[in-house]
Amino acid sequence: MRPFTYQRATDAPSAVQALAAAASTNTALTDGAIQPLAGGTTLLDLMKLDVMRPSVLVDINPLSNAWSAVSLDGGNLKLGALARMSDIAANPDIQRNYPVISDSLKLAASPQLRNMASLGGNVLQRTRCTYFRDVSYDNCNKRNPGSGCAAMDGFNRTHAVLGTSEQCIATYPGDFAQALMALDATVEITGKAGVRSMPFADLHKAPGNSPQIETSLLPGELISAFSIQGRWPRSTYLKVRDRQSYEFALSSAAIALDVQDGTIRDSRIALGGVATIPWRAREAEALLKGQKFGDALASQVAEAAFKSAISRKHNAFKIALGKRVVSRGLQQAATMEI
Repeated sequence: MRPFTYQRATDAPSAVQALAAAASTNTALTDGAIQPLAGGTTLLDLMKLDVMRPSVLVDINPLSNAWSAVSLDGGNLKLGALARMSDIAANPDIQRNYPVISDSLKLAASPQLRNMASLGGNVLQRTRCTYFRDVSYDNCNKRNPGSGCAAMDGFNRTHAVLGTSEQCIATYPGDFAQALMALDATVEITGKAGVRSMPFADLHKAPGNSPQIETSLLPGELISAFSIQGRWPRSTYLKVRDRQSYEFALSSAAIALDVQDGTIRDSRIALGGVATIPWRAREAEALLKGQKFGDALASQVAEAAFKSAISRKHNAFKIALGKRVVSRGLQQAATMEI
């Protein structure tokens, strides 16, 4: 790990000021001269690998009193970005009204990591692509823009089949983000200009021609909260991985249904483990609305969810696996007792 300077923010304005001060010298996230530190479960790991090389870390944990609150008011949920994953997963109101959130957090990491990791940091975690995390490979467009993508012709079993480009096929690794996508969450962002909000679906950027630009955050901005309208007690998160203990998804699905008198009035499907960003399967979920649930319908929806998938040499299995995950996730959500 390279030498760095540690700073401790006292409040939101001081944190934003410290981060924005060096924003002009930041390039890609990899070489950002200054980075915020919350749980550090991703950042410190990448610093040890020499993938990220910040010269300054700004500890934002003193903001926890203001940014870790959970409120369920009038049927709407607000989650502070510095709330810890384990606390939210164990919250009985969230387990009752938003089981997809609780499930996604419980399946996201080991207990030790969940005790440390913040919600805001979790949605910003970076890909587990081997070629990104191993600096001996020069050709990674996320680390070295314009250098190429070693995964294209390399071992790409865990890589994405949705949202890819000719520049990058790295998979987004998170779980919680899929739950937020499925629930149409909004994200609150604090920066020099104050507080702004945007749909969570607009936070992450598909690789396109600029894989090194991963989010819509402006220099110096911090995620301060997430908000969800309405309650979704009929929701679930299904995750398939190589082992049942702590592991990243090969394929996952966040499913939320609104069913009245046996008819699906609204449906939400977000996919993980198979795409370059948290992926919303809008065309697929539209097939469910106004329908009675059945196995044939579930299969039709699953096919639609992967209609645009593009596989590589080693990851074609993800398409068939992903379809089964969607079908099973829909079955679980449709038959839940609420």
